[in-house]
Amino acid sequence: MSQHSFLPISPADMRERGIEQLDFVYIIGDAYVDHPSFGHAIISRILEAHGYSVGIISQPDWKDDKSVTILGRPRLGFLVSAGNMDSCVNHYSVSKKRRSTDAYSPGGEMGKRPDHATVVYGNLIRKNYRDIPIIIGGIEASLRRMAHYDYWTDSFKRSILLDSQADLISYGMGEKSIVEIADALAAGIAVKDITFIKGTVYKTKDISGIYQAATLPSYEEMKIEKRKYAESFAVQYANTDFCTGKPLVEPYPNNVFVVQNPPQPPLSTEEMDAVYDLPYMRTYHPSYEEKGGIPAISEIKYSLISNRGCFGGCSFCALTFHQGRTIQVRSHDSIIKEAQLLTKEPDFKGYIHDVGGPTANFRQPSCQKQMTKGVCKNRQCLFPKPCPNMKADHSDYLALLRKLRALPGVKKVFIRSGIRFDYLLADPDDTFFRELVEHHVSGQLKVAPEHISDVVLQRLGKPENAVYERFVAKYKKLNAQLGKNQFLVPYLMSSHPGSTLKEAIELAEYLRDLGYMPEQVQDFYPTPSTMSTVMYYTGLDPRDMKPVYVCRNPHEKAMQRALIQYRNPKNYDLVYEALTTAGRTDLIGFDKKCLIRPRKLAGERRASREHKSYGGRKAPGSNASTGKMHKKKTIRNVHKKKA
Repeated sequence: MSQHSFLPISPADMRERGIEQLDFVYIIGDAYVDHPSFGHAIISRILEAHGYSVGIISQPDWKDDKSVTILGRPRLGFLVSAGNMDSCVNHYSVSKKRRSTDAYSPGGEMGKRPDHATVVYGNLIRKNYRDIPIIIGGIEASLRRMAHYDYWTDSFKRSILLDSQADLISYGMGEKSIVEIADALAAGIAVKDITFIKGTVYKTKDISGIYQAATLPSYEEMKIEKRKYAESFAVQYANTDFCTGKPLVEPYPNNVFVVQNPPQPPLSTEEMDAVYDLPYMRTYHPSYEEKGGIPAISEIKYSLISNRGCFGGCSFCALTFHQGRTIQVRSHDSIIKEAQLLTKEPDFKGYIHDVGGPTANFRQPSCQKQMTKGVCKNRQCLFPKPCPNMKADHSDYLALLRKLRALPGVKKVFIRSGIRFDYLLADPDDTFFRELVEHHVSGQLKVAPEHISDVVLQRLGKPENAVYERFVAKYKKLNAQLGKNQFLVPYLMSSHPGSTLKEAIELAEYLRDLGYMPEQVQDFYPTPSTMSTVMYYTGLDPRDMKPVYVCRNPHEKAMQRALIQYRNPKNYDLVYEALTTAGRTDLIGFDKKCLIRPRKLAGERRASREHKSYGGRKAPGSNASTGKMHKKKTIRNVHKKKA
C-alpha cells in the first residue's frame, strides 16, 4: 500500500493533516476517485504538487444550501466540475429518458447530482460566499464556455460562465491554466483582473486592451437568427489551436463581454509524464465500499492512457474543443512504469485492457509543421482524403506494445480505444496492422465507420465507405493468414444530420448484404460544442453554410434506428412504415434482397381467429366454407415458415 493518502473530504481529515484552512475546495459531481482517468484527480494532485492544499466535496446535496460549506471557506477559491461527463448526458438517453444507473456514483446510484450541475453548484457557492473566487472546469464547463444549444431544454443558452456566477473557466484539460490561476490568486491578484491566462474564459465590461480579438455575433443576435450561431461556431472552430488561435469576444446585454483566451500549448512528453507520475491512490475513496464502490473504476483500472488529442476531426465529437487536434504522448518509460504497478495489484489477472486514448493509434502529430505553425484552420488531416503532408507511422506505438507484452506477469495487451482505420491504411508498413490482429484483439475489434452512405459520411467528417471496405478486406485477409477467427464490430449511427430515410435504408441494405445485425446502435445525440450539434440546431453545416437535412421528429428517428436492426421482430412495424413512407416497398417480400416479409392480410387473421373460436365449424354469418378457412390457414403457415 502506498504511503500517500486521499485528499481531505471532511473537517476530521483536515485536522488529521494539520490544515486549518484549505487553499481550494473542489466541488465535483462524480464520486471521489483518485485515478488519473478522472479530471478532478489530476487537477487536485497538480495543485498539491505545486504546494496548494485541496479538499474534495463530492456530490453535495444541492437541495441543502450549506452542503458546500462543510470544509469551510477556502483561502483562494472554489473549484467546480460536473464530473467526467456532461451532467445531462450522464442523466438522459438521446430520447431524453432518465437513465437508471450512474457509473460515476456509489453503487451506480442515479440522482446524486443535479442537471446542469456546474450551474447549480456555482449558484450554491455564491449564495454562501458572495465574494469568493469560483473557477469552473471539466467537460461540462469546457464545452459550454460560449453561448450554445442545449438539447435537453431545447433552448439556446448563454455562456455557462454567466449562468453559474463563476469568475473564470479553465477550459480544455487545464493542468497548466489551473496552476497559473492559483499562483495569480496566491500573489494577491484580484480574480476580476486575471484576464491574461491562456486556456481561460472571463467576463468583462472593458475589451479595449484585448489584442487582435475576433468578435463573435452577440448572444441576442444568435438567439434571433440561428445562422449567426453557425457563423460563430465556424470562427470558434478555426481558433482552437494554440499557435493560431485568437482571443474571442462574445457580446451580451448591458455591455457585458465573455472573452475566451487562446488555448494553452499542449503538454510536452515530460509534462505528460509528470502528470501521470503524481501520487494517485488509483482507486475510489474507501467511504464508498459499503455501497459497492464506483462502477466506472472497472473500465479503467487495468487500462493505460498513452496519448491525448485527436486530429480525426469527426463532426459529432467535441475533442477538437476540449483536448485539441495536436497529439500529446507519454513516454514509453512512464507507461511501462504504470503497467508494472498494475501487475502488482492483487486482482490483476495478466490482462491489460487498453493502451490508448481518444484514438489509440495516434502517437505523434499528423505532421511536423503544426508544432510551430499550428494545425490548419480550414483543412482536416484525414478528411475527406489524407493530407499529403500527413505522416502515418505506427512504429512508436508498435514498439510500446511490444515492451508491454514482454513484461513479467502480462499475458495479453488489448486495444479497446478507437482505431482510426483510414490512418491505419495510410501507413505503408503493414507490421502494426499484422501485430494488431495477431496480439491485440480480444475476439472482436471495434471500429467506427458510423455509416455507409457517402452523403452522410461527408457530414460526419468520416472517410468514404470505400475506405472502410478496403480496411475490412485487409482485416479478413490478415485473420486468414494468421489462422484467426476474429470479428469486426462496427459502430453505426442513425439519424445524423444529412441522413434521410433513403440513406437509412441504404445502410439497412448494406447490413443485409453483410449478413450482420448490430446489437447496439447509437442514435445521434446532440451534445454541446460539436459541428453536428450546430447542424442539428441550425440546419446549416458551419463549414460551408449549406443547408443540411435534419431528422428531429422522434418517430422518424425511431424508424431510422429500427432500420439498422430490421431483423428484430420488435422493429417490424417501424421498418414497414419506413419502407412504405420512402417508397421502397420492393424491400417487403420473399426475395432474398427483401428486408422484411409482407404483413398477413387482415382478412386471413380474422378468418383464422373465427375458425379457432368455432372449432373448425362455419362461423355465424360467414360465407366462407370451413375448407376455405383451412386453406387460408395453411397458406398463412407456409408464409410463416418462409419468414
